[in-house]
Formats: sequence, structure tokens, C-alpha cells
Amino acid sequence: MTEIMDLTSARAVLDDVFAEAGADLVVMTGAGISTASGIPDFRSPGGLWSQIKPIQFDEFVHDPAKRREDWRRRFEMKAIFDAAEPNAGHLALADMARAGSLRRLITQNVDNMHQRSGVPEEALVELHGNSTYATCLVCSRREELEPIALMLENGGTPVCTECGGLLKAAVVSFGQAMPEEPLQQAAEAARRSSVFLVVGSSLVVHPAAQLPAIAVQTGAELIILNREQTPLDQHASFCLRTPIAETLGVSGSEKMT
Repeated sequence: MTEIMDLTSARAVLDDVFAEAGADLVVMTGAGISTASGIPDFRSPGGLWSQIKPIQFDEFVHDPAKRREDWRRRFEMKAIFDAAEPNAGHLALADMARAGSLRRLITQNVDNMHQRSGVPEEALVELHGNSTYATCLVCSRREELEPIALMLENGGTPVCTECGGLLKAAVVSFGQAMPEEPLQQAAEAARRSSVFLVVGSSLVVHPAAQLPAIAVQTGAELIILNREQTPLDQHASFCLRTPIAETLGVSGSEKMT
């Protein structure tokens, strides 16, 4: 493993990686790619989950007070996400996705930044869901957040307009089972990759953290772009400790020219 702290060297590594990988490049992003947009890393030291106890999925389902608190937190996060804009890192990956220069863009984030940056839906896999809309826990119907805000303001419980089931933000909560289809898509992409690039993930949240290992086991080169060490650093060819937006923003745009 080679650790790189210099921005110019990190850009050169990614330019070479992008040129060699072609369409067999797979990228997995975590919270670190969005911090340059003003979105905090909720899991980091000092982040939201270190300050308040996360609400478990069973608590959401069975405890009305916990459910209302969960919704309060979701709308608090929504205000942060709405005020943010995709940064150079998001935009570079979106350019590559539109050009077919990567096989899949897998994200652990729920902030909708990749969609807003222009990543095609068919190229994107959201492992932990999306916080910008809700789904019914019974029939899976999608519901928008504006009517839910009104229900909450009037003291009601957000329920599905189709079947009356509980509505919940379309994210994977603590204690909630991961959706199988996105995980299967991500694992298949990892197995078929020649280069697997991790961007802004601490690689401590499972099962997402298993994806780079799957890629390495099937012969892919692993590159990690993250400011801190991860449990998989020893399996990476390069660990880049440079600012994500600046590193990807230049390398990604150069890849497109």
C-alpha cells in the first residue's frame, strides 16, 4: 500500500487509474464526498449520532413519540440537504457516469447529491436509501415529503394514501434490514470491476464495507480516497489522503477531456 498526501500525486494516480479501468471502474462513495458541500458526516466524532441516540427501526414502528422525533430529525436533515449543492467531486463522477466511464456508482449516502449532480439512475446504487422522499412500510408506495410535513404540523401520523400503512423516510434506519436488490447489484458490480475506488468512506459500516473486499477477492485493484485510515487500507494499492472535491474535480474533468 502506498499512502499519498500530495494533491498533485493523488490526481496523477487517479488519472492513470481512470485510463486503465475504462468501463470496469466501480466507485463507492460515503459521507466524505459530501462534506465539501456543507453536509456533515453524521457518524464522525462530534457528528449527530455521537451526540444523540439513534432511533431504532422497532422504536419507529411501535412508539409514536419516537416516530415523531424521527420525523423531526429527518426534516432537520432535509433543511441541510436542501441548502447544499453538489461539489466538484459529485460533478466529476456524474460526468463519468454519463459518459459510460464507470460501471456503477454505489453510494452509502442518503442526501440525493448524486442525483442532483446528474448521475443517471441506471448507473446509481443507493445502499442506504434516500431521505428526500418516503415509502410505505406495508405496500412500498412512494410518497413525497410536503404532505407529510403538513400531517405532522396538524398532529397526525403520516400514513400511506393507498393502504394506510405507516410512512417512513426512504432510508435504512438502525436495526432495519438492508434492501436486498441494491446490495446484490452492488456486489455484482464489485465482482465485475477491474478497479474499485472508495471515496469518503470509513469502511466500518456493514455490509457496505464488504464490497471493496469482494472486489479485491475477484482480482480488482483497490484505491481508497479518504482522509482517515480504514480497515481495508492494507488491501489497497494506493490510499489518497487528499481533499476529495479537489482531487476528483480535476482528475474527473481531465478524464472527460
